[in-house]
Amino acid sequence: MYQTKKKYIKPEMKMADLIFENPSLLLFMEHFKPDILLHDKSVAQLCVENNISLEVFVSIANLYNGFNFTEVKNYSEHDIECIIKFLKNAHNYYINEKYLEIQSLIEQLYLLNDLPEIKLIGKFFNEYFEEVKEHLFYEDKIVFPYFKQLLGINDPNTDENRVDSFSVNEYRDHHTDIQSKLNDLKSLLLKHIPVQNDKALRRKIILSLSELEYDLDIHSLIEETILIPSISKLEKDLK
Repeated sequence: MYQTKKKYIKPEMKMADLIFENPSLLLFMEHFKPDILLHDKSVAQLCVENNISLEVFVSIANLYNGFNFTEVKNYSEHDIECIIKFLKNAHNYYINEKYLEIQSLIEQLYLLNDLPEIKLIGKFFNEYFEEVKEHLFYEDKIVFPYFKQLLGINDPNTDENRVDSFSVNEYRDHHTDIQSKLNDLKSLLLKHIPVQNDKALRRKIILSLSELEYDLDIHSLIEETILIPSISKLEKDLK
């Protein structure tokens, strides 16, 4: 039977059992470390064995299970490093897997339904994808190297000239909601685009867009609720 209510995740729980209950946690795991064989290990065991912050792991896992943050915590430098790694791995997934998957599905839909409306969907998505890549590139090349610099971590991708004049306030001011347009795209597909030859493809596109939107919502929440406040505090401490 399908369950809508998920468990509140605790360190002693078995990770495999949690994934059986909520398969989205498998993607969550990949954002931390792609190749982890679970066996019968608990959440705490996995974190210790793979040098992952237990505090961060449990906090983000519970976001995937539908529980928002209840308090602002003091995250350590190791915690922040783990968060940055999680977000960078998520960027790689968005660019090299999920967006390409959706592009392919839209192209297939157009081949089966030679309609100008569907071609516009593809144009809309491609333009959106370019905006997203620009946003993620900015984070990977400017924001995250700056955060690592504050933590005393050397990053070969750091542009010293741009990073030295940066601050978390600049990032906060320019932080954008990159998932909002996905809802517009789903609305177009559901309400306005006639699909006659393969409704299954439209269903797959909408489900894939929903999965991406869900993951991006959590991604933004982590940045706004954990990362930005933590880096802001670190900046003040260093000054």
